[in-house]
Amino acid sequence: CMNHIFPASFAWGNFSVLAVGIWAIVQRDSLDAIMMFLIGLLLTVPTDIIHVSVFYPPNNLLTDERRFSMGMAIFSLLLKPVSCYLVYRMYRERGGE
Repeated sequence: CMNHIFPASFAWGNFSVLAVGIWAIVQRDSLDAIMMFLIGLLLTVPTDIIHVSVFYPPNNLLTDERRFSMGMAIFSLLLKPVSCYLVYRMYRERGGE
């Protein structure tokens, strides 16, 4: 997000899911908060795939900073299924069906 490769929608989507995640962690008894966090994580997976595939720069414009930014975006995308699984387990622990 800091290298301005992606549009603002990438940052807004991921940071809003992060804010809902903080809300879900703070309110341990809220089932709605953890469910919104899980749905937000699941929705950001396809949007992140679209952002990375559309905005990946060509080789002649790929500087070290842009390569690092893309690498971190791809790494975040690879960790999201693990995060979804862990959030789903938290949902089940809180009494979700």
